Amino acid sequence: MIEKASVVTGAGSGVGRAVSLELAKAGWRVACLGRRLDRLQETARLSGGLEDRFLLQACDIGDRAAVGKAADRIIERFGSIQVLVNCAGTNVPRRSLEEISPEDYRLMMSTNLDGAYYWVQALLPQMRARRSGTIVNIVSDAGKIASPKAGPAYVMSKFGLAGLTQSINAEERSKGIRACAIFPGDIDTPLLEKRPQPPEADARKRMMRPQDIAQCVLLCINLPENVIVEEMLVRPR
Repeated sequence: MIEKASVVTGAGSGVGRAVSLELAKAGWRVACLGRRLDRLQETARLSGGLEDRFLLQACDIGDRAAVGKAADRIIERFGSIQVLVNCAGTNVPRRSLEEISPEDYRLMMSTNLDGAYYWVQALLPQMRARRSGTIVNIVSDAGKIASPKAGPAYVMSKFGLAGLTQSINAEERSKGIRACAIFPGDIDTPLLEKRPQPPEADARKRMMRPQDIAQCVLLCINLPENVIVEEMLVRPR
């Protein structure tokens, strides 16, 4: 019987999909969150016969009420959640200070930061009650230093996600909860298509793969409970 349970946001593609698949292979039950149910269903199909380990939940993570309802359903189904991995993230082509629209700014803050905060708040009470839990936030190296490539809204949201991770460790470590912020460099994911000029195939070959970041996530989760990797900066060799 599978007992370990996790929640992964952004599970319909990229890093979120890779993390979901690796967790399932490692014996975890996985609640997969994303906007589109068909993408989540594809993630489950790619598991190679492990579909029964997945709970698929379409959810707009920027909607606090929707997150609350989804969290209630997941906890009712799984009983308790030991691991939360916040992978959801987005960007837009018109991302510079000169071009970005107020609507796109709010979209990025909602998806990249607010959603992670809502899920942390939804799952912390049962982690506190159990006095254990691991939260992994997939940030970006744009959460370390700003660049025109990322754009200001993306950078701001990722700096905020790094601050959320630090706050969890500052306030919750005495209650048995730990958090890790992973700061990847370039990864070959569908998000690249939203760049003003998507990279060519040769450039993508030099990037990391979603599976590489998934292994970093598993490392953080599988460390002894008395150990916290607070930050992990990962770049292609």
